[in-house]
Amino acid sequence: MSDVKTTLSAPGEPVGNADDTLKAILPEDPEAGAAVNEEIQQSADEAAPADYTQEIPEAEAGDAEQADELAGLSAAELVERFAQLLDQKPVRTLRQTAEAVKTSFYKLHRASVEAARREFIDNGGAETDFVPEQDPLELRLKDLLKEYRRRRDEFNAADAAEKEHNLEIKLRIIDGIKELTESDETLDTTFARFRELQQRWKETGPVPQERVKDLWENYNLQIDNFYGIIKINKELRDLDRERNLAIKTELCEKAEALMLEPSAVEAFRKLQKLHDEWRETGPTAPEHKEELWERFRAASGRINKAHQEYFDALKSEQVRNLELKTELCEKAEELLAGEQDSRRDWNRASEKLLEIQKVWKTIGFAPKKDNTRIYERFRTACDKFFEAKRNFYASVRDEMDENLRVKIEICEAAEALRDSDEWKKATDELIALQARWKTVGAVSRRRSDEIWKRFRAACDAFFERKAANFASQSDEQEENLRRKTELLEQMEAADIAEGGYEAIKEFQRRWSEIGFVPVRRKEEIRKRYKAAVDNMFNTLRGNERSRSMAGFKEKLAGMKASGDKRLRSERERLYNRVRQLEQDIATLENNIGFFARSKNAEALIADVNEKIERAKREMRDAVEKVRLIDSEEQA
Repeated sequence: MSDVKTTLSAPGEPVGNADDTLKAILPEDPEAGAAVNEEIQQSADEAAPADYTQEIPEAEAGDAEQADELAGLSAAELVERFAQLLDQKPVRTLRQTAEAVKTSFYKLHRASVEAARREFIDNGGAETDFVPEQDPLELRLKDLLKEYRRRRDEFNAADAAEKEHNLEIKLRIIDGIKELTESDETLDTTFARFRELQQRWKETGPVPQERVKDLWENYNLQIDNFYGIIKINKELRDLDRERNLAIKTELCEKAEALMLEPSAVEAFRKLQKLHDEWRETGPTAPEHKEELWERFRAASGRINKAHQEYFDALKSEQVRNLELKTELCEKAEELLAGEQDSRRDWNRASEKLLEIQKVWKTIGFAPKKDNTRIYERFRTACDKFFEAKRNFYASVRDEMDENLRVKIEICEAAEALRDSDEWKKATDELIALQARWKTVGAVSRRRSDEIWKRFRAACDAFFERKAANFASQSDEQEENLRRKTELLEQMEAADIAEGGYEAIKEFQRRWSEIGFVPVRRKEEIRKRYKAAVDNMFNTLRGNERSRSMAGFKEKLAGMKASGDKRLRSERERLYNRVRQLEQDIATLENNIGFFARSKNAEALIADVNEKIERAKREMRDAVEKVRLIDSEEQA
């Protein structure tokens, strides 16, 4: 912080004052008056002015404190706070606040624009096409800053004009005191005018800084000349010094009371006003001069020390802030140096960096000489991280485009099945499409919901139609179950020997005319039907086999009557047939293994099994006939 120098007069400065009882205490004897005047002249010479210079921090410390309070506010809060301060505070106190608001606002504004630009690019936009939106808060801030500068310029112009006017007044006051030293008026009249000029001097405001020293030197010179020429008597000067003693004692008490002020900045500001009053107050008696000054200086020193300690603490806090921000920079740079090979890795790293940025915002300013440097280091690390992230996503964009193409094909296939009435086939194909969908990678976020909703809509439409269709068939299937149950009871009770194969075919025809039954009973009713049919066929086959064997026995009796040669020939024929049937059965059983890998395996295997059963039945009959022949030959 820059320092300014305030010139203060030391104790004993010859700015004289007198009481209104001047006429009552002036000596009547001219000779006595001359003696008194000689003594006053000597006293005035001993009280020659002695100036000193005290260095103090810049007067706008309160303004800097106000600027620190703006840290951490949002852009909207910054604009609103500045508008309030512009309406409530004098414009001369807002210089650093205006700069702090502008700096903080545009830092947030740049971050917002950068975030919008990254989002635009992440959503597929070209970086060169990005145009930030006009921020209404920025427009309002510009208007407020324009109004602030207008008021500041008006204030500065008015302040400069007022100081020039004050300079003219004080120059005229000095000329007036100079004229008093040359006046022939009576002493009481002259001193009254002198007091009036002093009062006007105190009431007149500040002058241009470059004229302060010369002006005060000239003023003090004319005061000295006045005391030397009119030689105010010692009693009058003692009264004036007693009055100055009371004023300076009160100033000491006020300075000491300021040591209890909670705000070191506010105490320092008030102390400057007390120093101004001390300087405006005339000298005291020599015996009180050093004591009073040491008391006032001691209080001032303690307040100055507290003020300096406040700014030292502020500097220490800024050094600590620099350390914390350096740690955050190192963490951001570690994330940048890390290896992110997937979107999950990048998302996790991005979340960590966003948390680091949030912590950064909670930390106050670093020292002025380091603040810009540490911010640029942090911003560079963040920018490079997000640039690397954009490059990664650019590298997988082609993969996402290919995934989108595949998913569009799956959607088209699902939409082609949406109105299908082949429920089983369409269901299997849709399930296969859903399984394929899961194997396809991600697409861009801006198309993800759209393509998923399209695929889901096609699947939902089919399965809703399917559910509605089967719901309408439920009652019909229950009726079919009842009819098939009644038919099974008839089949199980029928005497199949009377109707033969035609009766079985009639039962099968009636069964096939009845539609589907509920799925939960389908397997049960099918097994019962198969058992009933098998039982009827077995019954017929048993009767036929008995008749066939009886006829074969009659045939053997005829063959035996014709000679054993015909019996042996028939036996040979039957034996060869048994061998042939064994080979056929082995071949059919071997073929079942191949059929199991074909598309319609179930139907083919059932047909082969039926052929194997027929061959086995024929082979058993042939073996039985061979045994009958052997029995006839042995008889």
